[in-house]
Amino acid sequence: MSDHTRARSAPLSRRRLLGAALAVGGAAAAGTVYTTSRHGGTAADLSAADYPGPGAVTGDIRVHDPSFVKRPGGGYLVAHTAPDIALKTSSDRTAFSNAGTVFPGGAPWTTEYTGGDRNLWAPHISYIGGRYLLYYSASTFGSNRSAIFLATSTSGASGSWTNEGVVVESWTSDDFNAIDPHLEVDAGGRWWLAFGSYWSGIKMIRIDPATGLRLGNAFHSIAGRGGDSIEAPTVFRHGGRYYLFVSFGACCQGADSTYRIMVGRSSSITGPYYDRNGTAMTSGGGTEIMASHGGIHGPGHQDVFADSDNDILTYHYYADDGTALLGINWLGWDGDGWPYAH
Repeated sequence: MSDHTRARSAPLSRRRLLGAALAVGGAAAAGTVYTTSRHGGTAADLSAADYPGPGAVTGDIRVHDPSFVKRPGGGYLVAHTAPDIALKTSSDRTAFSNAGTVFPGGAPWTTEYTGGDRNLWAPHISYIGGRYLLYYSASTFGSNRSAIFLATSTSGASGSWTNEGVVVESWTSDDFNAIDPHLEVDAGGRWWLAFGSYWSGIKMIRIDPATGLRLGNAFHSIAGRGGDSIEAPTVFRHGGRYYLFVSFGACCQGADSTYRIMVGRSSSITGPYYDRNGTAMTSGGGTEIMASHGGIHGPGHQDVFADSDNDILTYHYYADDGTALLGINWLGWDGDGWPYAH
């Protein structure tokens, strides 16, 4: 299969089993508590057999593409892929409850991209300047006729969100796919949106802090695999560097999923990003920090955020029965400044 054919067909497998996976019942995720690395070493020492299980979580933990934000009054709000975009809340990052949807009446402004399907993908939620910002994707299986939209809310509650419009879109004639957004603010206070899936990889654009919409016309290419699987960018600033987390492999195939979480780093938010071995992420580089292990299948579409107790890595994974579940681990940093899950 040519790279071009693979790029057009692979996003179909990424989403095709999502509805079935979320419909299957599942028990709470079992695993280690948040203590120390099971391996006791660094990210360079870890292999798939050594990866820790997710910390114990309970309640409504069936998710796909989870994104977390700390609420100003305490607790957490989670947004994830689902019809009308699903919300969950937690007071302690352990017990989770369903909290309705972002758009309980639907989002008709997205139908140009979804063909009428109400399933909206890969939201990224943040809280800045007294309001919640939610970037999310609208597309159809296997197509890069896609768009990323912004919605805002002062409370984050179901039904309280205002559509702010299209941020960036892609056409079938483009070599990128406008899905999987992630907002990050750099050390100078500038806003950036990373996004992308397959095709030519991960892109980044400037965002206007006043509107949350696109600022200027520049595109930065920050990672790619020549049309092979790469998606779900997360940018996180730590120790004076920017870390780009992405997912390689196949999602949405239940226990057969091969998603794995990779990372590179840069002194500039727009790159270039390199992995531990010095390979550029624009040339397929990436250091693995989590892959399938034991009953944890296809961990990916990660989110990273700083909490009061530790930096946190969240993701979805598939149980043995194909259920898509929430995974949460502490994120540690070794002596060379590379992250690892523990």
